Amino acid sequence: MSDTRLTVGGLVYPGFELLDLFGPLEMFSLLGAERVAIHLIGKTAGPVPAAVTADIVAGPKAVADFGYFDAPKLDVLIIPGGFGTFPALTDDALLDYLRATAGTGTLLASVCTGAALLAKAGLLDGKRATTNKQFFSLVRNQRDAVDWVEAARWVDADQFVTASGVSAGMDMALAVIARLFGNDVADGVAVAAEYTWHRDADHDPFVAHLDELAG
Repeated sequence: MSDTRLTVGGLVYPGFELLDLFGPLEMFSLLGAERVAIHLIGKTAGPVPAAVTADIVAGPKAVADFGYFDAPKLDVLIIPGGFGTFPALTDDALLDYLRATAGTGTLLASVCTGAALLAKAGLLDGKRATTNKQFFSLVRNQRDAVDWVEAARWVDADQFVTASGVSAGMDMALAVIARLFGNDVADGVAVAAEYTWHRDADHDPFVAHLDELAG
């Protein structure tokens, strides 16, 4: 159980999915300021648009507190998916930031297609991982060396934790909180959020929709 204050980062890039990021960050925020500090991190400090479905610049803007090169050392980094994931796969600065952050021992937690970014950076090689079920093959195609798990709400591979689509990120965040602070604290966060925590990482009701939107 952690007795230190966590520094949690949320990665923002054009076209990120709102709930992918702010759902997990909400769970961490309910730990209280004495337990956690939260920062948004983009390529540079300043506003970054979220996606509204496939329009990757139509959504509200989140303001990055730091850029990649002046961001603080993090204990946890949340990596959202979204329609902006796929153009971001060619963003060398973003991929380099993920590699550098992993090298400091930070726990990297992806939601939805955010796993594609970790895979493209080579960080999931030889590890189990999952992603959004409806776009599964698009993510799987980023890296053959990953052990992609089709039926999972989230997958915990120690330093790298990957969640299924969108709302699954909140279940994953609670599991990470339970790992760091204990089950009682995670239970209290779920109650404070009035959220029904799906605790079984292997129970995935959405695997029935595998690859429905991948084409």
